[in-house]
Amino acid sequence: MDKLSKSHEDYLEAIVMLGGTTERSVRSVDIATKLGVSKASVSKALTFLKENGFVDQPYYGDITLTEAGFSYGASVLDRHQMLTEFLSKVIGIDEDQAEKEACIMEHAISDESFEKWEAYIRTLNL
Repeated sequence: MDKLSKSHEDYLEAIVMLGGTTERSVRSVDIATKLGVSKASVSKALTFLKENGFVDQPYYGDITLTEAGFSYGASVLDRHQMLTEFLSKVIGIDEDQAEKEACIMEHAISDESFEKWEAYIRTLNL
């Protein structure tokens, strides 16, 4: 599977952040609030994510993640948290700025580059 768009990654990340799993559902209104988007935008994104096997949602029901969706969303969230922590605690960037920049970086970095960066960071015993 190719990498999803930044927007679709943000939706999966938001669902995980809201506590969504393969067993625990979240409401579309909560996703809209979390991302600051309209319910129509959430509906459109969920249609794509359903068609591609990342979420399950009965007609007008709450959203649960598939195994693939949870794995992908948790991975994006982990990247975000690691990058934010690195930028703020290691490099000394203001926490709000680190949060914003980590959000950009989490989508831009390839899986291969992130894995190598992560392996390097782990050698530092931070």
